[in-house]
Amino acid sequence: MKKLFITSLAYMLVLVSQAQHAHEHTIPSKDSVKSSKPAAVKQKGTMPSMSMQGARDTVPQDHGGHNHGNQSTDHHQEGMQMGEHDHMSMNMSHAFSLTLPMTRNGSGTSWSPDNSPMYGYMFHKGAWMYMLHGSAYLRYNKQDLLDRGSRGDAKFDAPNMFMFMGQRTVGKSGLFHFNTMVSLDPITVGKNGYPLLFQTGETYKGQPLVDRQHPHDLFSELSVSYAHTLSNKTDVFVYLGYPGEPALGPTAYVHRPSGFFNPDAPLSHHWVDATHITFGVATFGVRYGNWKLEGSSFTGREPDENRYDFDKPLFNSWSGRLSYNPTIKWAMQVSHGFIKEPETLHPGENVHRTTASATYSARGFGETFTNITALWGMNKSNDHDGENAILVEGSRNQRRTTLYGRYEWVQKSTEELNLDEVEYGHDALFPVHAFTAGASYDILNIGQTKVALGGQITLYNPDKRLSSLYGQNPLAGEVYLRIYPRSMGRIMGSFYLPY
Repeated sequence: MKKLFITSLAYMLVLVSQAQHAHEHTIPSKDSVKSSKPAAVKQKGTMPSMSMQGARDTVPQDHGGHNHGNQSTDHHQEGMQMGEHDHMSMNMSHAFSLTLPMTRNGSGTSWSPDNSPMYGYMFHKGAWMYMLHGSAYLRYNKQDLLDRGSRGDAKFDAPNMFMFMGQRTVGKSGLFHFNTMVSLDPITVGKNGYPLLFQTGETYKGQPLVDRQHPHDLFSELSVSYAHTLSNKTDVFVYLGYPGEPALGPTAYVHRPSGFFNPDAPLSHHWVDATHITFGVATFGVRYGNWKLEGSSFTGREPDENRYDFDKPLFNSWSGRLSYNPTIKWAMQVSHGFIKEPETLHPGENVHRTTASATYSARGFGETFTNITALWGMNKSNDHDGENAILVEGSRNQRRTTLYGRYEWVQKSTEELNLDEVEYGHDALFPVHAFTAGASYDILNIGQTKVALGGQITLYNPDKRLSSLYGQNPLAGEVYLRIYPRSMGRIMGSFYLPY
């Protein structure tokens, strides 16, 4: 574990040093954050990652921790003084629009609230703007703390993910973007994943993974996109990923600010956002104002057990999503998709997935954030009743301290929990409640990188019919060190003041 910690820490420090070498970020003072008109940042030339036509006030401004003015896309698209162009041209726009703020980026093509925090290192080179992002946990995890059942387990592991993205303008109205995401989970977590009571989905050695969360693939996203601005309110875009994420569900759990500090995947993962790693995705979308309509064709089969290869793209499934951001604090979506044969062990079994979600983000001064997400998902397969999942999660960041929590209600089937059909019934559904409370504290700052010490506890309340396997109200707990980048300030590409 010491070697793993040193390796992860060294990796993050290398990223920081490269980012800071390539671009010296400006640290805004408290007074400058309160100012409605930030000072210009001097630079040589004009960065074309935001054209002069699209160089708007794309980042929502805070004034002493309060948001003012019209909280719509029109607010971000108001004209600027010419003296501000140099400053704003250093900002990185949204991945699929020259006139939206970068903070609206979710995962894949999804939207987050404009108020969402952004954790990463930004720099530029020539016509390109780049951003590095990552997170690594070093933890001890024990499911079923009191050993009340037979399905608990314990493990030392290190879940992680690292992202690198870049973009540049193409002409006056075009925007090219690429995104990469890699994870060392197959090595640092193991091919059979980590213990997580009542979790289901995917396989290991030809058997279903039950009470464990599968590791992410080494290559979790390799995508490119092109967006074209038709007017200040209208964009069209195309997104291609191998792997990538189709237009189905909310922002994936590893990217949601409300769940970003929880090292565990939600039990509802395969009801809502399991398609965030899909080998073969093509999405076309249209935005008008704060509305976005998009559709995807993608591969229905979930990633196989080989976490290092590229699965065959099939494009045999489809999805559609409608997104709406009414203000800078909210992001909402509804989506539906047809997923062909997602599970390797169940050929011929297709799934219709429907989801709806709302995410809320509020900012105070400095590194003060409140993020909340509520979502619902349903899987419906042939000759089976719909299986539902509900999640409500939130986090509160105040300088060094983060408090977070999650509640879930999920219907798990006999098949998913790998139960004896004779004893439990072929079509039985078992409701499971899970309550998680956690906290972390930043114990170390190294440049623009943080190291936090944290822990969490989860109380499960499963159907009484499962008590012989899981016991009554099993508990789970974990402690961890977390390595992650600081949040960037209102002036994108700069960081908040040190503590």
